[in-house]
Amino acid sequence: MDSDLFDLLAIGLVAVIGLFTLLALMVRQDLAPRAGLTREGRWLLTGALGTGLLAFSLKMAVAAVLVQAPGGTVTPLIAAYRPPPAAEEAAAPPVALPAVPQAAPAYVWEALPLQAPEPADNPGNAAKIALGERLFHETRLSGRGTQSCSSCHDLYAKAGGDRRPTALGEAGQSGPRNTPTVWNAAFQSVLFWDGRAPSLEEQAKGPILNPVEMNLDSPGEAERRLAADPGYRRDFARAFGDGEVTFNRIAQALAAFERTLITPDSAYDRFVRGDATALSQAQLRGMALFESVGCVLCHKGPAFSDASLLGGQAPRRHFPANPTAYEDQYPLLLEDGRRGVWRVPSLRNVALTGPWLHNGSVDRLEEVVRIMASAQLGRSGRLTAWRGQDRALHRIERSPLSPREVADIVAFLNALSSDSLLARQRAAAGKHADAMPAG
Repeated sequence: MDSDLFDLLAIGLVAVIGLFTLLALMVRQDLAPRAGLTREGRWLLTGALGTGLLAFSLKMAVAAVLVQAPGGTVTPLIAAYRPPPAAEEAAAPPVALPAVPQAAPAYVWEALPLQAPEPADNPGNAAKIALGERLFHETRLSGRGTQSCSSCHDLYAKAGGDRRPTALGEAGQSGPRNTPTVWNAAFQSVLFWDGRAPSLEEQAKGPILNPVEMNLDSPGEAERRLAADPGYRRDFARAFGDGEVTFNRIAQALAAFERTLITPDSAYDRFVRGDATALSQAQLRGMALFESVGCVLCHKGPAFSDASLLGGQAPRRHFPANPTAYEDQYPLLLEDGRRGVWRVPSLRNVALTGPWLHNGSVDRLEEVVRIMASAQLGRSGRLTAWRGQDRALHRIERSPLSPREVADIVAFLNALSSDSLLARQRAAAGKHADAMPAG
């Protein structure tokens, strides 16, 4: 204890003694006579007042010690103090804060690769590709020897299709579906309108044996006919290492050839690769609408199809998804009235391959755009949608596309046409016109 504190306590003690003496005199000579207290009453009053004075004096002494020496008294107590945990806070479950909304990632436009992917079990080579091209035009793969793959898939004059609403088979039968183009089919993950074939190899087998298309009796018949030709035995030996002709090899050669039928040379591809002048203003507006309206939800990636080997995720869609008047105008439903589930077609060269849709019922691309915007994206005015999470109907206002918006989207779709294919198609059309007799 330092000297200052000792002096302070000594002064305090003297003051307390003095106060006790003064208190005793006040009780004896003033308070007791006024109150008429007996001897015992005087002692009780003196004791009560003295106890209060003593308690006050002790408080003052403690305060003096704390003020004069905090380091040895208060500080250790504060350091050692640990508050007890609050019962409510300890028992409360953690609160999950809502995620901060993030901006949707920008859609990335991509050019078509310069080469199509090929499976490990069917690598292409020059001999196999040449054999596949020969087989593509081979009529002996049809029942009557009059039909080939190229009968329905005219590579240049008709952009890989046949320009018919639905395919025409060997015996003149009309098939149920519009003929898809073979251009860029190598980028598709599933083939045929219903997506039933998982590869080009499997797809190539279908039309040969289909009774409405090429109408060949059996795979063995295809093998027998080609094996009887020495030239084919030689070509198979060059392509596969020996001259054995099998139906699987026929399909592999056709697939190898079709993987060369790609068109990475459209105005759109030139624009994405850096040619800022490749697209017109209308095409640029249409490109922006193609994204904002929602066309990219199904027709995405460099192949413009979610049924693509290049990042496709959901190769099939219900169509039509929403009820519209178009269902009856262009019979879009299946024969039994159900909505079909179709592979998402590529939009590459779409402007060159009409008529359009699975049944070939629409012959104007502008009308196709209106149908898809309405039937698939709900751009038909007021759309009523059921949401299962809250079990409620929701009315959504989505205005139909304006005539200018439709025209701009069609302009952009024209930008997906291959420059070389368009030139060859025009050349083929010119030759056809020259061959027509003068009127």
